[in-house]
Amino acid sequence: MTTNTNLQGDTGNAIEQFNQQDKEIFQWTKQWYPVAVVNFLDPSRPHAIQLLGKDLVLWRDSFSKWSCFEDSCPHRLVPLSEGRVESDGTLLCAYHAWRFDSQGNCVSIPQSKDRQTSSQHCSNSKSCAVTYPTQERQGLLWVWAESGSQAQLESQLRTPRIIPELEDISDKVVHLFWNIRDLPHGWDFFMENVADPAHVPVSHHGLVGNRYQDANYYDMLCIKQMSTQEGFSFKITPTAPTIEQAVHDFQPPCHMRIVSTSVDGGKLILALYASPTRPGWCRHIGCQVLVKNEAGKMPKGLGIFGLPMPTWLGHVLSSLFLHQDMVFLHYQQTTLAKYHNRRWLDTVYTPNPQDKMVITFRQWLEKKAGGSIPWASGCNPNLSLEELEKQKLFDVWTTHTQHCQVCQDALKNIKRLYVSAYGLAVIFLCLAVIVDARAIAVKAALAVVKQMSTPLLTVFPPTGFWWALGGAALFAVVGYLFQKLSRLFYVYEFEHSHND
Repeated sequence: MTTNTNLQGDTGNAIEQFNQQDKEIFQWTKQWYPVAVVNFLDPSRPHAIQLLGKDLVLWRDSFSKWSCFEDSCPHRLVPLSEGRVESDGTLLCAYHAWRFDSQGNCVSIPQSKDRQTSSQHCSNSKSCAVTYPTQERQGLLWVWAESGSQAQLESQLRTPRIIPELEDISDKVVHLFWNIRDLPHGWDFFMENVADPAHVPVSHHGLVGNRYQDANYYDMLCIKQMSTQEGFSFKITPTAPTIEQAVHDFQPPCHMRIVSTSVDGGKLILALYASPTRPGWCRHIGCQVLVKNEAGKMPKGLGIFGLPMPTWLGHVLSSLFLHQDMVFLHYQQTTLAKYHNRRWLDTVYTPNPQDKMVITFRQWLEKKAGGSIPWASGCNPNLSLEELEKQKLFDVWTTHTQHCQVCQDALKNIKRLYVSAYGLAVIFLCLAVIVDARAIAVKAALAVVKQMSTPLLTVFPPTGFWWALGGAALFAVVGYLFQKLSRLFYVYEFEHSHND
C-alpha cells in the first residue's frame, strides 16, 4: 500500500509540475519527436541519430521493442551505435563487450573476475546506459527528449502529434508512403518554408504549379490564435475553384498539418514533421493522407507523388521536390546567421499578406519558445553558420539512403538488373557476330563451289544477325537507364535556370 501511495504522489507531483511548466514557456525537451520510420530501419543493428544536439542510438531487442539510449557506453564513453545487437536481444558495446538490456541495465561485463564480481559491477547504477522514453505510433518511432524516471512519468502525460485520420480504420482513408530525409537547414527554416504556400508554384515550378501563371495574390486569415503549446493556424482566401478550404496548422514542436478540402468533400492532408537534430540540420518525416468523399471518390495527391508507386521510388523521386528549394533554405539560414543579434522581423521585408503565417511563426518562436532551440550542452550552435558547397546540398546517400533499408534493398536489386542487362547485351552482341560470321562462311563456301565472283564484303547479314544486334542494343539501353536510376540513390542535382 505504501508503494502505491508513493507512486500516486510522485505522479501527482509530476502532473502539477508539468502543467505549471506548460503555462510558462515552451519546454523543448518535454516533447515527443518522430525520429524514424520503423519499417525503414534495419532491426539487426543499432542506428545513430541526433535530437536537440544530443547523440542517441536506436536499437530493437528480442521482443521487437525499440529503445533509445544516449550514444555513449558508461564504461569508456565510446559510441554504442558502433556496437551490435546480439541474438539474445541485448545491445553489445563492441569495445569491451559490455551488454545492455532494453531498460539500459548492464547485464554482462565479461572482463570481471567471476560471475559474482560481474553481478556486483552490473548492479552499480554507474554501469547503466542513459535511456530515453520511446513509443511507436502510426508507423513512426517517437523519442521523448529527456531521460530519467521523471521523464518516464512526464512522457506519459503528453500524446505525440499524430494524424487523427490514421487512428480511424476505414477504407475512406488512404495513407501514402512515409518519406524521411535529413535536411541541411534548421528546424525553424523548415517550418518557415511549409508555412509559406506562396513559394510552392514558383520554387516547385513544373511539379506543383506554374511560376508564371499560379503566383497569384491571396490573403491568409488566422483561425487559431497563437498558443504556447498548441501553436496557431491560418487559412488561405481565396482558394482555387476546386478547393473549398485550405488550412495550415502549426502544432509545436515538430508538426505542420496542411489540409486541402475539395468542394466535393474529399481531403488531401500533408503531414509534415521536422525534428531538430543539430544546429543547421533537421530530420524531416512526411506523408500524404487522402480522405475520400461520401461518394467514395479519391482526391488528387500532391503532383506525381499522389500516384501509386513503390515506396523506394517515392523516396528517390522526392529529391525532385525537396531539392527545388534546398539551396534557398540553406543559404537563407547562413545569411541570416550573419546578422547575429538582429531580430528576424528587422532583417526581412514582408509587405504582402502571404507572409502572415511566417511572421506569426517567428513571433511564436521569439515570444513563446525562448527565441531559439536550447541545444544540448557541448553542442556548438555556430554550426548553423557553416556554409556548404552547393553540390554537397544535393547529397542523397548520407541524408537518406544509408538510413533506409527499403532503399538499400531496392538499390541492390537495381544494380543486379543493370549488371544483368549489360551482360545480356554482351551475349547478344557476341551472338550477332557468330550468326553473321557463320552466314559469311556459308556464302563464301557456296561462292567457291559455284565459282561466284561476289566479294565477301557485299554479303548482306541474315535476319538473325539484326535480331541479335537489336537485342544487344535494347539491353544496353535498359542497363544504362537502370544505372542512371541508381544514381538517384546517391545524388540529385538541380538548377532553377534549367527548369523551363
